[in-house]
Formats: sequence, C-alpha cells, structure tokens
Amino acid sequence: MPFSRSSKRERVRTMTELRAARVLVPCSTSNFGSGYDTIGLALDRYLDASFEPDDSGSLVLDRQGTLARIDPAEPDLVATILERELAKHQVAASGTLRLHSQVPVARGLGSSASASLAGFALGAAALGLERDDDEAFAGAVRLEGHADNVAPCLFGGLRAVVTTLEGPVVMGLSLSEDVGFAYAAPAARISTEEARRQLPRQLPHAVAASTLGRVVALVRGLAEANPELIRIGVADEIHTPYRLPLIPGVMGAISAGVEAGAWAVTVSGAGSGVIAMCEPDHAEAVAAAMHEVFDAGRHDPECVGFALRPDFAGLRRL
Repeated sequence: MPFSRSSKRERVRTMTELRAARVLVPCSTSNFGSGYDTIGLALDRYLDASFEPDDSGSLVLDRQGTLARIDPAEPDLVATILERELAKHQVAASGTLRLHSQVPVARGLGSSASASLAGFALGAAALGLERDDDEAFAGAVRLEGHADNVAPCLFGGLRAVVTTLEGPVVMGLSLSEDVGFAYAAPAARISTEEARRQLPRQLPHAVAASTLGRVVALVRGLAEANPELIRIGVADEIHTPYRLPLIPGVMGAISAGVEAGAWAVTVSGAGSGVIAMCEPDHAEAVAAAMHEVFDAGRHDPECVGFALRPDFAGLRRL
C-alpha cells in the first residue's frame, strides 16, 4: 500500500520545476565463483521506478511486485537517494514514487545496486539534467559498495571491475549467446554483511594463485560457451565454501541443477540464490529442478526459480 514520507514545505517548489521521470534497471548476478567481487552480469529481471511530481509537499511511496512484501516502515533506498539528489538543488521530493520490482530482495541478484542506480537516475531525470553515467556509477558505488553489481546494472552485459588507486575501472567482457542462465533461491534471505562475516581474514598464497587461473578459465569459458572451462572457473576456494552453509537445501539444489543439464552451479552474489550456466534450451528445466528442491513441496511464494537472459542495455530512461 502507498504511504507518505514527509518533506519540508518551505523547500517545495512548484511541480512544474520537476519533471515526471521513469527508469528501468536490470538485476545482476556476480562472482561466478572465482570472479569474486570482480565479475558481474546484467540479467532480464527489472526494477521499474517512476516519479510523478506534485505540490503536495510530501513523497508518497508505492511499492509493488517483490517490494510489496517489505515492511512499509522499512526505509526505501530509491526514495532516500531521490530525496537527497533533489535536496542538493534545494528541491523537495514532492510527488509519487512508484516502484515495481521483479527482483527478489536479498537473494543475490543485486537488488540494492538496482535501487541505488534508480534513485540517482530518477533524481537527475526529474531535475531535467542530462544523463551522467560516471556520476551515477560513482555515487552508487560509494553508497552501495559493490561495483561488480553496479557496473552491469548500469552499463549492461558482462562486466569486470578492477580496483585501482585512481578508483574502479570497468571493462566489458565477451559473452557467448550459447550460454544460458537459470536461477533459484529458497525463501531465506541473506544480507551481504552476513555473508561477508563468514569469510576468513587470510587465505594461503596457493589459493590466491590458483584463483587467478580459474578466473582466466571463467572469462574464456563464458566467451566461448565452453562447459569445461566454465566448470573450472566456477570452482572457488575464496568465498563459496563459506557461504554455502548459510543456504538451506543448497547442496541438493545444486545436484538437481546439474542432473537437469547445468554445466555448473554456484552462489549468485552473496546468496541465498544460486545461478546455473547451461545450454539456453535447458535453462527452464534447470531452474525448475533447483526450485523444486528448495521449495520441497511447501509452495512458498518467497521460494523462486526461473530462467534468465543477459541484458545488454543496462539502465534505461523511459
């Protein structure tokens, strides 16, 4: 149900000074096993965010889709960023913010990265400013912290992000159209902070060295749709073994996915979802097999499974 966020009336300009705006932001998966904190891919589930200004002096928030199940009292990331961006120009966020999301929340599909970008992009569009992807990327990374999700959500496709002294560098990677993707997640949610707390503070030098080779295999495998290289690249010792115990039923779901035709299955982002790579024609069957194990006959609407396709457009203004 819609609810109101109060704004200071003395800062409200007329609604003609703000423009109606709408953006569409894809979700993303990240890590792919050995590509921890480095590689991400935009996928075709979306956050559709729109803002309609008025002279009411308050911001009405209407959350639908996967967001409708969130506690109405819980702060909304899109609304918070939109208000901040407008306040920089001495404009109050007066109007209606409508959010419709197909992206499961806290399930490893970059929902917070999508929301952060939507807030920055809506703010600029509502003010009539030209699109500035560099500024949106920097702002979302500062706030959200996961450049490997932000980059694909913003720019689309398969992306690698390298941290340098001058800041993150984003690179586009090749992805074969012969790689299909299947996703499934249990009802349980996992926060990125919780997942990171499971990671060891130190790793052996040999683990780091072997991971470098696996990343090379992963990048080559995704570019060529090579199942063996993808299996090598998905194998991981840095984060995956420590996150799997957080996900109920995950080992059975992974086995079911492989039996249904997956080349490899691994944790999507921080979890609790898992992502499988397979032939595109097998993606629906793989997703259904993994979902069946996670759901275990409970028919829980929070337990999900579906095939996905890469999104190469990234964030769009509509």
